[in-house]
Amino acid sequence: MAEVHVIGELVGASEFPSGDLFCKWSASHGSGWRLLEGAREGQTQTDHPQDGSFSKWSHPIDLHFGTKGLQGWPKLSFQVFHEDFFGRHELYGYGFVTVPTTPGIHDVSCVTWRPVGSHRQQFSSFFLGGSPELTSDSLIHSCHDRQHLRTQAMGRVHLRLMIILRHLSHFGVEVS
Repeated sequence: MAEVHVIGELVGASEFPSGDLFCKWSASHGSGWRLLEGAREGQTQTDHPQDGSFSKWSHPIDLHFGTKGLQGWPKLSFQVFHEDFFGRHELYGYGFVTVPTTPGIHDVSCVTWRPVGSHRQQFSSFFLGGSPELTSDSLIHSCHDRQHLRTQAMGRVHLRLMIILRHLSHFGVEVS
């Protein structure tokens, strides 16, 4: 069985309209993969940066996958939320990255987006807060139905990941 170890951290977020952010994350993979060790999902603390430019999380990620085939390589999905003065949570963006396929240390930047609702929903959002959210989290990393969504670009989630690959040579993959 081939193995992929993902060790690292969610460093933080930048380029969002305001600070006071936290992130929910999850790992997904194809049917030929298995999570051997580690938490499949997690949530960072809320950071309240003084200058509002970069939210620092330093949230650990430690995953150990096993597979008998290479299809369905693991992905990490993100949902970034803003916490307002009253403690309400507003969706600020969705995003995903494919786990790097080469061993070593990788600084990864994940661009996020959020759905844009109808004009009525946008008007309501402006005055009452909140924003449209996806009905299914699987749309974050699946492109089949996402093409029909109207979206708006948001900020970036920053990760630092160390990838360790083991026994991939059994599948004809040379790791340099």
